[in-house]
Amino acid sequence: MSVEDLNADACAVYGRRQLDRAFMPPVPERLNWAPWEGVGPGAEILGDIAGRRVLDIGSGTGHIAVHLARAHGADMTAIDLSPTQHQRAVGTHGDVPGVRFVQSDVVEYLRTAEPFDAAYAIGTLAFTDPHRALPALRDGLRPGAPLVLSLIHTDLHGHGPATTVAPREQLILLRDDPPLPTQMWVLAPRLWEALLTEHGFRVESIDLLRRPGESGTVVQQLIRARRIPDPPRRISSRSRTARPPTPHGAIGVGAIVLGDRGLLLGRHRHGTLELPGGTVEPGESLEETVIRELAEETGLTATTDGVRLLGTLVDHVGGVVRVTVGAIVTGWQGQPATQPHESVGDWTWNPLDQLPDGLFVCSAQILTAWRPDLPIDHTPAHFTPYATPTQPEAADRPRVQAE
Repeated sequence: MSVEDLNADACAVYGRRQLDRAFMPPVPERLNWAPWEGVGPGAEILGDIAGRRVLDIGSGTGHIAVHLARAHGADMTAIDLSPTQHQRAVGTHGDVPGVRFVQSDVVEYLRTAEPFDAAYAIGTLAFTDPHRALPALRDGLRPGAPLVLSLIHTDLHGHGPATTVAPREQLILLRDDPPLPTQMWVLAPRLWEALLTEHGFRVESIDLLRRPGESGTVVQQLIRARRIPDPPRRISSRSRTARPPTPHGAIGVGAIVLGDRGLLLGRHRHGTLELPGGTVEPGESLEETVIRELAEETGLTATTDGVRLLGTLVDHVGGVVRVTVGAIVTGWQGQPATQPHESVGDWTWNPLDQLPDGLFVCSAQILTAWRPDLPIDHTPAHFTPYATPTQPEAADRPRVQAE
């Protein structure tokens, strides 16, 4: 016999014994989350439930559901797996307006039920495997709906909660009748919080409720949670065709590194003088490309907070759209040096008023976009600035430079 079948049988026997005694608890004047009157909050923690659909899980005789329907105007569904408990409820409260009694497994019932505006369970959810119950409750509640659970924390024998998610034997006691063995998930608050979070709830509070004025051992835990709203629907995207686009563009970066001795330039193996820079690689940000190319070509190290992008320059070369992004490196470490296997080396510092001839076109375009007053000739390019400094600013001066 499974754990939940054992529990179902025990609850049916419990209900039969109470039927034989013709015992029915009175409808309370106040919702109590613990076995003791006036301990803890009342129905207010469910929010405004007037006219709202509320689910009572493991409702037993239904007296709490009747109270919420009469006193708070809730549209109640009281569900219990036990046929004898359902019989007790319907026999006494079956004609109460605003209360619908259902005899069913709550997980199965929620598969087809319209989502509820709130749900609660007082002492009953511990009889069901939380890995089965909580996903069903998540799907059975509207986004943002409250879920309030009153669960045993410490039993009559002083046994505290388990620290692993597994059921343990607990006895149902009823007057002089033999105790009914059950298997219950009596879990530590942190485990309930982890389970609720895993299954789509946000836990708002967990309180421990104790009987006032006495040294009783029983402790009840009151968990207030809320169903997390569904994330917005993701919009899909796709390629036009399975073929990659025809290459017709190139994008690169060029970095202005201005030190106390001037502007850093290197000589390409084809003879042009150039700023540090190069081609953007897949998945890189422009700042990351600047940092990588600076390290690979010069040996200087920098971080993204030491890189400021100037803007994009667009021109055409041999039918290819060339996009060049200029950047200013305001902080770095190290000394520039020729690096093995790089096409640019022989790095030197050059005063801005003594720049050499033979600058690479892209480097020249970046420099005049940064400083339009520099007397540099080059083919035109369309410049779209990210920032538009026209004079050297404090941000353009080196913040870190190791000599």
